[in-house]
Amino acid sequence: MTTAESPVALSSALLVDSSPFLKAMVQQIRANDPYGTFRHWADELLLKPYVLSKVQKRQISVEGEVDPITQSRIIAFYRAIAYRIETETGQLSQVVVDLSHEGFGWALIFSGRLILTSQTLRDAQRFGFDSLEKLSTEGEKLVAKGIDLARQYPAVCDL
Repeated sequence: MTTAESPVALSSALLVDSSPFLKAMVQQIRANDPYGTFRHWADELLLKPYVLSKVQKRQISVEGEVDPITQSRIIAFYRAIAYRIETETGQLSQVVVDLSHEGFGWALIFSGRLILTSQTLRDAQRFGFDSLEKLSTEGEKLVAKGIDLARQYPAVCDL
C-alpha cells in the first residue's frame, strides 16, 4: 500500500472489482462520456457521486428542476441493470426513464413486451445511496428480479 492509498480507498477498489453490478455502472458511465473525460479516472471516483449520506441528501433542495448530471446518473444506474440482465439472459433490454421537472417519475426496464423492472422515482434530485455496498446491493437485487422474469417468460421477451 502506498502512502496515497487509504484502507477505505482500497476496500472501495476491491468492492468495485468484485461486484459485477458496479463494474457495469462504471462501464455505463464511461460509455456515455463523449469527450473521454473519465477515461483515466479511477472507478471509485466515477461512482463517488452515487454515495450520499442522509445529511448530504437533506442539503439538496427538491424545489428546482432535476439537473442534467443527476438525470444522467439515474439513467446510468438503470442502464447498468439492463446491461446485466441482457448479459445474463441474452434478451435485449431497454431503459425508459420519465422524470417530471419536479423530480417525480418512473424508471422502466423492458424486454420485448415484458416489463422486467418498474420503479417509481421520487425526489430524483436526491438520487443516491448510503454507500457503495448499498448501491451494489440495490442494483443486484433489481438485476436478479429482472433475470428471474426474463427466464420465466422468454416468449414474451421475444415479441
